[in-house]
Amino acid sequence: MSDAENAFKVRLSIRTALGDKAYAWDTNEEYLFKAMVAFSMRKVPNRETTEISHVLLCNVTQRVSFWFVVTDPSKNHTLPAVEIQSAIRMNRNRINNAFFLNDQTLEFLKIPSTLAPPTDPSMPIWIIIFSVIFCIVIVAVMLLILSGIRQRRRKSKGPSEVDDTEDKCENMITIENGIPCDPLDTKGGHINDAFMTEDERLTPL
Repeated sequence: MSDAENAFKVRLSIRTALGDKAYAWDTNEEYLFKAMVAFSMRKVPNRETTEISHVLLCNVTQRVSFWFVVTDPSKNHTLPAVEIQSAIRMNRNRINNAFFLNDQTLEFLKIPSTLAPPTDPSMPIWIIIFSVIFCIVIVAVMLLILSGIRQRRRKSKGPSEVDDTEDKCENMITIENGIPCDPLDTKGGHINDAFMTEDERLTPL
């Protein structure tokens, strides 16, 4: 069958993939492989009647490699290679999962896996990136707001403290020789009556 038209070779590396948990390749595993190929073919238009018995295996080796074809009993010939390639490539993940393998440990030598549907992550990458950027922007805005509030408080405290100091100085009464004395009112030009002459006191304004 390896020389047959539309035949494909498969090679499995079960020990490499699973190590101590590797399973033995037997007739049950062959049946599962045939079932997965038939399942894939039934996804192709006009091949919905494909059965497990239509998938034939040959040249099975102990290192688990073999050839397979898909037949059409009604016409007594194998199905076109293009249809088999399309079916396998579109259902590659389902086949890999059935045997706990991947594209490197379950190889369809003439069927590249470029059309295998990629597995979507639980959360799209763009949402993760957007969330990180959004958090950074929010933190930056909060820091700017807090710094602005602190600067305003500092500015509002400065002049009031100076005014309070001046008011305290103006209202402070000094005591000299046990007699309370008002400080000189430098702003209003206050004159001490003790140094005024009698004419100055009587002179009208």
